[in-house]
Amino acid sequence: MAKKDYYEVLGVNKSATDEELKKAYRKLAKKYHPDANPDNKKEAEAKFKEINEAYETLSNPQKRRMYDQFGPDGPQGFGGGAGGPFGGGYYSYSSSGFDGFSDFGDLGDIFSSFFGGGGRTSRQQTKGPKKGADLNLNLEITFEEAFLGVEKEIVITRPETCDICHGTGAKPGTTVTKCPTCNGTGTVRQVQNTILGQMQTTRTCTACHGTGEIIKEPCDYCKGKGTVRKQPRIKVKIPAGIDDNQTVVLRGEGEPGEKGGPKGDLYITVRIKRSSIYSRQGTTVMCEVPITITQATLGANLKIPMVDGSAETFTIPEGTQTGTKFTIRERGFKSLNSNARGNFVFTVIVQTPKRLNKEQRELLEKLARTMNEQPPIKKKGIFG
Repeated sequence: MAKKDYYEVLGVNKSATDEELKKAYRKLAKKYHPDANPDNKKEAEAKFKEINEAYETLSNPQKRRMYDQFGPDGPQGFGGGAGGPFGGGYYSYSSSGFDGFSDFGDLGDIFSSFFGGGGRTSRQQTKGPKKGADLNLNLEITFEEAFLGVEKEIVITRPETCDICHGTGAKPGTTVTKCPTCNGTGTVRQVQNTILGQMQTTRTCTACHGTGEIIKEPCDYCKGKGTVRKQPRIKVKIPAGIDDNQTVVLRGEGEPGEKGGPKGDLYITVRIKRSSIYSRQGTTVMCEVPITITQATLGANLKIPMVDGSAETFTIPEGTQTGTKFTIRERGFKSLNSNARGNFVFTVIVQTPKRLNKEQRELLEKLARTMNEQPPIKKKGIFG
C-alpha cells in the first residue's frame, strides 16, 4: 500500500517553513496521542505514528530534499537499509508516554509536562542509547558514469569504536562507575535563597561533564574517548540516471552511536562533471552533430555516438537545414523511479568549408551558375 503524502499528513504546503512544520506537528501530535484517545487508542496510535514519520522526514533538511526528489518510497536501487531511504523515525510510542520527545528540545517539555512526564529534568536524567552523528561527503563523477551507473571506492575520516576498550573509554580490566557528584544524572541541582524565596537551578555536572559516568583509569589507546579516528575505504554504488546534486545514503556508515545506539548515516552528494560533448535536461540527452554541405543537401546516413560508447545509425533527409533537431527514442538517461528511459536529441550543424582545392571550387562555381548564383527563395526577402 502506497504511503500518504507527508505534506498532506501534516496539513501543510510543500513550501512550508520549519516553524510551520513544527506548529502543525505539535497540534496533530497533541490531538492524536494515544493517551489522549483512550476510547480509540489503536487508530490514534497508527495516526500518531504516521504524523511522527512525516515530521521526522520533513524536519530534516537532507531527508526532506530526498523526499521532494523521490517521494515517500525513496529512490529505487540505492540508499538501502531497513525502513527505506528515510529510516524508521526518531520517535516511538510506549505505555509510558512521549518517549520519543526526549531529544526534541522544548517540544519534549511541552508534551512530557502535558502527559505528566516531568519536563526538562526527566529528559536530562534519561541517558539511554543515542544514534551516532550523520556524515556528509561530495563525490564527483563523469557524465558517462552518471548515465551508466558506477561503483566507487571512497575514503572517509570518521571516529570508530575503540578496539581495545570496545567503546567504554576505560582501560581493559577496569569499569566505568556512576558519577557520585550527580548520581549518574549528568546534572546538578542548586537551591539559592533570594528575596523572592528559594530558586532552584540545574546545571551540567562538572565532574562527569554531563555523561553521568566517571572513568578512573582511561584506556591508553583512545585516551578515554571510546573512539579513535580512522580512514576506512567504503564502496558506494551510484545508480544509472542520477542527476547532479542528488544524494545517495549509506545507512550505518556514519559515526558510532553512544551507549549502544546505532551508527549514523553517510550522505553522499553527487556532482557530475560537465561533458564537452553532451548536455542533459532531465532524462533527455542532447548534443550537436556537425555535417557537411553535401550531407545536408543530399541527405546522409550518420553514425551518432551514444553516451554508452555505441553508435546509432540515423538517416537525415535531403535539404536538412542547420539547427534542425532529430530524436532517437529511449536512448537517454534511465529514470531513477522506473525502468523508463528518456530520449536522445541531436542538433545538426552544417559546416561551411574554409578552404577548397581547385576541383572543389570549380564544382561549386558550376553549381552556383546553375542556380543563377542565388539560393532558392521560398519567401520574399532581401533578394526578392
